[in-house]
Amino acid sequence: MNLSPPRLRGLLALLAATALAGCGNPGSTPAAAAPSPVLETPVTVAHALGITTITHRPQRVAALDMNEVDFLDRLGVPVAGMAKDYVPHFLARYKDDAAVRDLGAIVQPNLERVHALHPDLVLMTSIQGNHYQELSELAPTLHYDVDFRDSRGHHLDIVKDHLLTLGRIFDRQAQAAEIAAELDAKMEQVRAVTAGRPERALIVLHNNGAFSSFGIGSRYGFVFDALGVKPASGALASSLHGQPISSEFIQQANPDILYVVDRTAVMEHGPLMTAERMANPLLRQTRAWKNGRVVFVDADAWYITAASPTSLALLADDIIRGYRD
Repeated sequence: MNLSPPRLRGLLALLAATALAGCGNPGSTPAAAAPSPVLETPVTVAHALGITTITHRPQRVAALDMNEVDFLDRLGVPVAGMAKDYVPHFLARYKDDAAVRDLGAIVQPNLERVHALHPDLVLMTSIQGNHYQELSELAPTLHYDVDFRDSRGHHLDIVKDHLLTLGRIFDRQAQAAEIAAELDAKMEQVRAVTAGRPERALIVLHNNGAFSSFGIGSRYGFVFDALGVKPASGALASSLHGQPISSEFIQQANPDILYVVDRTAVMEHGPLMTAERMANPLLRQTRAWKNGRVVFVDADAWYITAASPTSLALLADDIIRGYRD
């Protein structure tokens, strides 16, 4: 069949259009995604649950803990998916970002959603520890060895070490080192305030009118052993949620400074407790209350996180507030 040049061009255009339409056919094979860049030197991390080796620069990161989201945010690393049940105010922009997949709850992540995300790196803590084996079969999974029960010893070093490790993984070494230096400076600022001060402090968790105490052997132990705050109580027992105490206990401890972590505000996504709303006659008899040194701390920073650069800076500011006259 002889075709004139115009008809030939029309036929070729029709064939091309048909071929392009076929690309969207469910039965067609999609183009392969670009592979992640290979690291010049693999990053091997020994942690509490095993050893994780990362050979490629991660492109789709699943963060199951808010501390991890803060690390990524500070390093400028995109977050592909995260738990979105309790997002601290300083990470609020991720909450309604449709590009960041909701992976469920911090305590109980939705593993089906994690699988559907196809991550090439999963970041987790001990809170999600029982899922480590399944997650590590899906993608390289890095356990952040922060101790949420007893932070005495090397809490700040653990935070900085994790930060620098993520810096190596994502080729953000200089940025990670700068953030670590800022963190050191902030912690030194706190020590300069607490050094030589006689005041004794009590850290309590408020939960719907009930209280728990966090002493030197608790998730806030580092406040006492690393930041120089003198404890008003010598309780050593370690606990994730603190030791239940009465208002009488607080009165008898009679702290000079009282730091109040309002768990109720976090869990109910409500406003923080204030001195006006805490009508507790026994607390009002303490030196802390009489001298205006009751600090209602940033509950997001203290309770949801407390092991990341931003949260520790906010925590440090709260501690310093307790020593202001």
